[in-house]
Amino acid sequence: MASRADQTNRQLNRVLCYSNTGAASPSVIIIGGGMAGIAAARALHDASFKVTLLESRNRIGGRVCTDYSFGFPVDLGASWLHGVSEENPLAPIIGRLGLPLYRTSGDNSVLYDHDLESYALYDMAGNKVPQELVTKVGEAFKSMMDEANQVRAENREDMSVSRAISVVFERRPDLRLDGLPHKVLQWYLCRMEGWFAADADTISLKCWDQEELLPGGHGLMVRGYSPVINTIAKGLDIRLGHRVTNIVRRYNGVKVTVEDGRAFVADAAIVAVPLGVLKSNCIKFEPRLPEWKEAAIADLGVGIENKIILHFREVFWPNVEFLGVVAETSYECSYFLNLHKATGHAVLVYMPAGQLARDIEKMSDEAAANFAFAQLKKILPDASDPIQYLVSHWGTDVDSLGSYSYDIVGKPHDLYERLRIPVDNLFFAGEATSMDYPGSVHGAYATGVLAAEDCRMHVLERYGEVDLFQPVMGEDTPAFVPLQISRI
Repeated sequence: MASRADQTNRQLNRVLCYSNTGAASPSVIIIGGGMAGIAAARALHDASFKVTLLESRNRIGGRVCTDYSFGFPVDLGASWLHGVSEENPLAPIIGRLGLPLYRTSGDNSVLYDHDLESYALYDMAGNKVPQELVTKVGEAFKSMMDEANQVRAENREDMSVSRAISVVFERRPDLRLDGLPHKVLQWYLCRMEGWFAADADTISLKCWDQEELLPGGHGLMVRGYSPVINTIAKGLDIRLGHRVTNIVRRYNGVKVTVEDGRAFVADAAIVAVPLGVLKSNCIKFEPRLPEWKEAAIADLGVGIENKIILHFREVFWPNVEFLGVVAETSYECSYFLNLHKATGHAVLVYMPAGQLARDIEKMSDEAAANFAFAQLKKILPDASDPIQYLVSHWGTDVDSLGSYSYDIVGKPHDLYERLRIPVDNLFFAGEATSMDYPGSVHGAYATGVLAAEDCRMHVLERYGEVDLFQPVMGEDTPAFVPLQISRI
């Protein structure tokens, strides 16, 4: 009869993968090749783990997607570094690569990613809104949100941001705006909805400002985010076109099955797929995830913000960072990012969010591009037709099913942390597991590194080998702050 030691050794041999040298290496499967999954894979690979990354798309990056079809890079997904400073974990990588950033705001902008002086707003008739009015309404909007926070402090029950603003108007009629100022206010709301990728009537008042903003303002990735992803992913074992359908966890390892029936076995797995994919239940967990984990998946919000990128033969618009159309409702307002300021290319990016983004996703790409151009023609009637266009579909894309997470009314902010907490030998990463930096690329990156460290400790502690490996990220990495392009 085999001894207990022999049985244990056989069990270890079944779940440990072997490297070419014949030495046993702890093994981990990473599910999802976005920033979080790539960061986790990099960290564990560098800690001498055998890492296999399974990605459903035919490319890496996930919601980081740089397109080169115009002959130059344009980001269809994430495009900002939020917090251009040494505190940002991505700054050293971007700095080492020499990738320039175009800084679009300082630390205290009302609109987070843009400063007040960089607007050019127009009404539906094409009349330019005076800059003094834009600034004045921006200050009024800030006062409204300060009052809304007072409403929050006085009410135990949560409510939506739009409901809170209504309460503010009831209490402070002097803050009500009519006519053109009201339309400008709606535009500010439109931009707030863009930040959360959701409508103001679904955004939680209790949690709307819980995200931590790193210092240094916001920088647009001039050459796109793909060079960052590609650098981190270099040399990793990445299997593209591997859509995971089933994850079985047992005390001695995990078994991950992909769409075509192939199975992969490892000591542990890191699930780094978007929240929208988790919500769709297209990945079956055996046994089921605990109720608290399923509740976190169900109760976190997923917003939609898309890009309709219009490439023109020449620049015919004013030299500002963005153009806006003000209207009676935030749904009717428009926002165009002027990439010419940052990149020198004649490109405008229309960025609908929330319900408007969902409605536009029902259109064909051509119809969506025509819709965006029609909004532009309202303010610049002599606009020339675009020569090329690109349209994102983050809400209907089966590999994302949303743009990024946000807090919905009545749900606690610690849902992000609950989504992050491991379940046995399953670890979770992604922007929706970042309590401090949800919806951001650096948040996703940091959660990937954290999940890798948690996973590393779990696996090595199990075999009593913690001291054999170095931590996944060294402390001696020199700090680089990315090169910033001055405003023109």
